[in-house]
Amino acid sequence: MHISGTTRLLGLIGTPVGHSKSPQMYNYCFQKFNQDFAYFAFDVTEENTEKAINSLKLLNFRGANVTMPLKNAVIPFLDKLSPAAKAIGAVNTIVNDDGVLTGYITDGAGYTLNLKAGGISVKDKKITLVGAGGVASAIMIQCALEGVREIAVFNLKDAFWPRAEANLEAVRQAVPSVKITLNDLADTELLKKEIAESDILSNATRLGMAPLEDKSIIDGLDVLRPDLIVTDVVYMPAETKLLKQAKEAGCRTFEGLGMLLYQGAEAYRLYTGETMPVNEIKELLYK
Repeated sequence: MHISGTTRLLGLIGTPVGHSKSPQMYNYCFQKFNQDFAYFAFDVTEENTEKAINSLKLLNFRGANVTMPLKNAVIPFLDKLSPAAKAIGAVNTIVNDDGVLTGYITDGAGYTLNLKAGGISVKDKKITLVGAGGVASAIMIQCALEGVREIAVFNLKDAFWPRAEANLEAVRQAVPSVKITLNDLADTELLKKEIAESDILSNATRLGMAPLEDKSIIDGLDVLRPDLIVTDVVYMPAETKLLKQAKEAGCRTFEGLGMLLYQGAEAYRLYTGETMPVNEIKELLYK
């Protein structure tokens, strides 16, 4: 990679970041398209959030991706927020335009772009979404902004329930036209009913990820049918138990790696105005 006196920095901030594939993904694109940027990972703890954000301006970074635990912590130090980021109170991408820092959340865009790449639009669809945390909230708001008809959200009725209610209310306030309900995941009869009426079933929980590779949100339920689209946010393993079950039932499936790549592609577009070669990046990461 060529580094010059005009090269602008981008980076990932959060902790831990040593496992991240973002530097590999973005630097591959910068080199391929001869763009004068370089991308690094910076381990930043929550107590140093303000210093990190101030550094983006001071050092004229083009921007930064944000991972846990900073997705909420960065917001007070930004100048502007995208509609989706403002609605759910989370940011995973910061763009520096002449000293003005704008926060975006691209996780939800990654979800819908992954579907669009397969010819599927969420507009006028009904989705059953299992999970109500950060990634689920990003999916909710993006789908709502893109005209989804209805979202039936299921989550365990545990200590997180009040936060889940607040997340849904934020989406309702931002997009009043969307019908969105929060339901107890333990109510399997209602879950079966909602899936039967849905176009898309989406897992936005850790089920399927190590050490829960042998678990699925539909274990013990006969709910799959060939015209149901099934998606997962888990990308390690690439094919979760849920997606294996769905394939066996003849469903179209969309893996979590696709969402991961397309959320990165959306951030890359925000930084550069260009389109990321997603299929090339996918091969690179698989290698």
